[in-house]
Amino acid sequence: MSPSSKNPRDTLVEKTLDKSGPSPNAPGERKGRFATLGGIPLKTVYTQGDLAGSDRETSIGVPGEFPYTRGIYPTMYRGRLWTMRQYAGFGTAAQSNERYRYLLAKGQTGLSVAFDLPTQIGLDSDHARSAGEVGKVGVAIDSLEDMQTLFDSIPLERVSTSMTINSTAAILLALYVAVAKKQGADLAKLAGTVQNDILKEYIARGTYIYPPRPAMRIITDMFAWAGRELPEWNTISISGYHIREAGSTAVQELAFTFANAIAYIEAAMEAGLAVDAFAPRLSFFFNSHSDFLEEIAKFRAARRAWAKIMKTRFGAKTQESMRLRFHCQTAAATLTKPQYQINIVRTALQALSGVLGGCQSLHTNGYDEAFAIPTEEAMRVALRTQQIIAEEINVSNVVDPIGGCYFVESLTSEYEKQIFETLDYVDANGGTIKLIEEGWFQKQIADFSYETALRKQTGEKPVIGVNRFIDEEEVHDIETHPYDVRTAERQIARTKRVRAGRDAAKHKMLMEKLATTAKDDRQNIMPITVEAVENGATMGEIVDALKKLWGTYRENPVF
Repeated sequence: MSPSSKNPRDTLVEKTLDKSGPSPNAPGERKGRFATLGGIPLKTVYTQGDLAGSDRETSIGVPGEFPYTRGIYPTMYRGRLWTMRQYAGFGTAAQSNERYRYLLAKGQTGLSVAFDLPTQIGLDSDHARSAGEVGKVGVAIDSLEDMQTLFDSIPLERVSTSMTINSTAAILLALYVAVAKKQGADLAKLAGTVQNDILKEYIARGTYIYPPRPAMRIITDMFAWAGRELPEWNTISISGYHIREAGSTAVQELAFTFANAIAYIEAAMEAGLAVDAFAPRLSFFFNSHSDFLEEIAKFRAARRAWAKIMKTRFGAKTQESMRLRFHCQTAAATLTKPQYQINIVRTALQALSGVLGGCQSLHTNGYDEAFAIPTEEAMRVALRTQQIIAEEINVSNVVDPIGGCYFVESLTSEYEKQIFETLDYVDANGGTIKLIEEGWFQKQIADFSYETALRKQTGEKPVIGVNRFIDEEEVHDIETHPYDVRTAERQIARTKRVRAGRDAAKHKMLMEKLATTAKDDRQNIMPITVEAVENGATMGEIVDALKKLWGTYRENPVF
């Protein structure tokens, strides 16, 4: 495909507006726009003819075999249920530790850490720009002392942990490893994931620090180091979730995520890593959105497309390199303040589509998250939602019960086709990082997000309680999660105490060694990062040292 090839988004719009297809207002049908949320027109009924031209053996296949359309393992949930991993974190490390132990006591099977905004963008809690944000949307972590408190009485060798952190992922992983060492854990047994998906931050979320190219160097250093030190750890969770939350279509969520994944793999291979050495530890994070059957088809298409990318583009040889393992979370963007109780229903259906789509772990949102971080009651209901799906309704008793559905299989193939069309466009126009720097991805998301907002405003896209079935007299009588105004004061005092109690001369020496290591692409930055945090360096100090060398990134705005 040439650089002048048509933008895949333009092609989608043309398909959506194509009048030659099935009429959305055929005789006997209600008036409406019959299409997926992503804008793909839908026929009245799907039959075996819609699967014509597809080889069932190679496209649908069987679970556990290439191309993994029906699941990455032969027995799926008959062998082991998905991990129920509720995302949580707020205030100080001690407060979040209480929430984690509460969730584990209620039957959660893995931890998922939410960090506050200063931690996400590399600022210690006492930085001037941290004012008003310490512990607000996640837990504040500045030092090893904080991380030890966060996981107090939680055996890291036995509990799988996911950390949603990107620009400072290397530092937070170093802190986690330092805590595990203090617990006497076998690092080879540590299981979990660090999100570490910086390209998605430039595209959709904004918690970046350094320019893309040095940020990519940190990621490939983590791949190499963790391959030796943390063989069971997922060093990246390549995230479509935030791309979808920013307003993308389902197809864009997958295609843009895979474009990022391709860039990570190419960077790792350029750094001298063999694809089958690191690819088995790649994982993904997707959104389970509102269009129930579309989401199931999306997850199936993701597995199939990724298996083909790994096999044909990168020459992967092992099954472990070709299997797409993914965590999913229900769609926070769909939650509403009006009639907030019905968010429970939204979340349950979204969770069910994630399970029928074959996820490996799942987070279900709290019904009150349109107001604030969830209360304990909301988290308990969210966790029980997963447990009902797992234990009561029997969907986990059969592997891929949706397999063979004419509509789902047809949509799966359409999504796979559109994924590869988008990837061809990215390749032909300079690759992922170039298009990020030009703002291309950002513009595609913004355009569709704007279209969706207009459709909600006109009522064409129904949102119950907001533009349909409105309760005019509704009062939001909801108890939200409290924020302790003394959080910042306590956290700042703690961080100052850590700085005052460390060996100042050794700290200076280690910061100089960090800068020297960062200047040399032949050296791996992870060992010195672990040593620095073990000796009292704060997260913000490490970031500041690297900023002096690499600078910071300024986005090219798009309109």
